[in-house]
Amino acid sequence: MLPRSVRPPTRIGSRRSTFAPAAFSAYALRMQSHEIRDAPTPPLRPLDVDLVRELWSKTYNTQGKPDWSHIYPYYHDEVVFRDSIQTVEGLENFKALCARLASRCKELRMDIHALAREGDVILMNWTMTMMFDKYPSTELHGATALTLHADGRIAAQRDYYDLWGDIFDNIPWFRKPYRKFMRKRFG
Repeated sequence: MLPRSVRPPTRIGSRRSTFAPAAFSAYALRMQSHEIRDAPTPPLRPLDVDLVRELWSKTYNTQGKPDWSHIYPYYHDEVVFRDSIQTVEGLENFKALCARLASRCKELRMDIHALAREGDVILMNWTMTMMFDKYPSTELHGATALTLHADGRIAAQRDYYDLWGDIFDNIPWFRKPYRKFMRKRFG
């Protein structure tokens, strides 16, 4: 049975209930909005390397701030995101992380160099350019592993990159001492 708010209006007073003409159009509008609200969402295209390239290219390569809204449906509600700095659990926390990243940068751009899939893991090699208002642009060179859930959505995302090396390389007076230290300590 339909909820009371979308049941057809009736006029009481005769032996049979009939539609009240003025109320019928309001009923039709309520019914239409009820159908739209309860309509099943169309199934997502299965994630493959071509779709990942298409989605990520749309996300970052716009003028100004990135737009992740078309990618969020591909993430599982219990997604786990991890990178060199943090671990974030849950889709809402992941959305908040993306919003923080966008707010810190004047512009973000991502160039995808290679994609591969093995079983339920999609690997992506990329360069992300972060442009700031007060600081020079910074390039991060990295890779992402997307692990797919049984339902085809992204259950885990692990980003790998050298955060400090990529940032320090863009500070002219600090680049040489940092690289010298790294060679001396780590080969």
